Amino acid sequence: MKYFDEIKRTMEWVASQPKTIFLGQTVAGPGTFMFSTLKDIPPDKALEMPVNESFQMQFSIGLALAGYLPISVYPRQNFLLLATADMVNMLDKIPAISSHKLVPKVIVRVASGPDAPVHPGHQHVGNYAEGFRKMFSWIEVVELNEPEDVFPAYKKAVEREDGKSTLMIEHGNFYNQK
Repeated sequence: MKYFDEIKRTMEWVASQPKTIFLGQTVAGPGTFMFSTLKDIPPDKALEMPVNESFQMQFSIGLALAGYLPISVYPRQNFLLLATADMVNMLDKIPAISSHKLVPKVIVRVASGPDAPVHPGHQHVGNYAEGFRKMFSWIEVVELNEPEDVFPAYKKAVEREDGKSTLMIEHGNFYNQK
């Protein structure tokens, strides 16, 4: 099994689950390497968002509070940094603030961008997994390093009953390497 194929297969399985919706930049049309993993999901499961990372996270939290399971897609970890305050101060803290009466479950899908065959610039290839782990107390951070990690991690994130959100970190270089 190849990394790319496993991610694509898994995204199609996630799309088949009730209440899931993908949102973000290039989820409904091409533009980044991640779109190729979403091109075959049903159009009604993909909501294209403007380039406004903070708004996207807030919108994702709202969808979760309304009963949906949003898969909020950020093509680069460097750009997810723009939504980190919303993740740290809202998504990660709402359960504690509400005495677990409100538990918005969001799957955040993000990647460290590929640096080959052409290096896209340093603002596209960061990996901040350790930093995210240190900032979150409720959100689980999962790095998808091997093809066989992909489906079980997403299955757990979709089916988990504790309501925790999950940050799924892909590595763009693995799309063609593994």
